[in-house]
Amino acid sequence: NWLKQIWAQAASDSDSSLSHSSYIMAPAMKAMKAKKVAMKATKGQKAMTKGGLMGSLADATEMKKSDIAKILNSLTEIGTEEVKKTGKFTLPGLCMIKTRKKAATKAGKRMMFGKEVIVKAKPAKTVVKAFPVAALKQQI
Repeated sequence: NWLKQIWAQAASDSDSSLSHSSYIMAPAMKAMKAKKVAMKATKGQKAMTKGGLMGSLADATEMKKSDIAKILNSLTEIGTEEVKKTGKFTLPGLCMIKTRKKAATKAGKRMMFGKEVIVKAKPAKTVVKAFPVAALKQQI
């Protein structure tokens, strides 16, 4: 239905400056194109370092960088202990860190990319994952 509408619009706007391909682009394709443009815009930016974080926190709270460093180190220790003990740690308004148990895999032959590959057995292990909280998702 939407394709018929676009073709009808293209026929009526034959002298339009837009290219023909933009008329027949699906809405999902337009979203993907916008996402690629956004990814290219953020590609050149670097993530904030620990020193940069300490500096911005020191400016915001008017505390010394050494005090901020102690706070960050204690936060790291507390978070590590909690994840080990309960399997879950939340930084309010930012992220939730969870552990997940991955099952052991058996040795054998598997098809990968059209080829048969011999796979070694791997023991069960615990994986740590971080998830953004709902408040952060809504702000971005």
